[in-house]
Amino acid sequence: MTKPVVGMVLGGVLGVFDGLTALISAPETRPQIAEIVMGSTVKGIVAGLLIGFLARRLRSLPLAVLVGAAIGAFFAYLVTIGGPYLWEIVLPGTVLGIIVGFATYQYGDAARPAATT
Repeated sequence: MTKPVVGMVLGGVLGVFDGLTALISAPETRPQIAEIVMGSTVKGIVAGLLIGFLARRLRSLPLAVLVGAAIGAFFAYLVTIGGPYLWEIVLPGTVLGIIVGFATYQYGDAARPAATT
């Protein structure tokens, strides 16, 4: 799979777990957990796609992890604007970005050139 596809798939899967962390860090959000998980999944897919595209351009694993962490933290921060749970949202989002940045760089295939006949 290409790096953007790996990023999208892994970002979506980890986004589910990112959303479920709300049950631990803010138990009073239990009634809204379905919306939180869906939002975190979409956030993970979008962040994973962006991380995957950037991982194709990068030549350094530490840089890919750092960029992943920054993108994950940025998208998580966008969710917290106007809300009370800054660190409860940003920390799991950053971890998601770190894992996706590592995995897309390490395990995603580079884009293949089109076959000519």
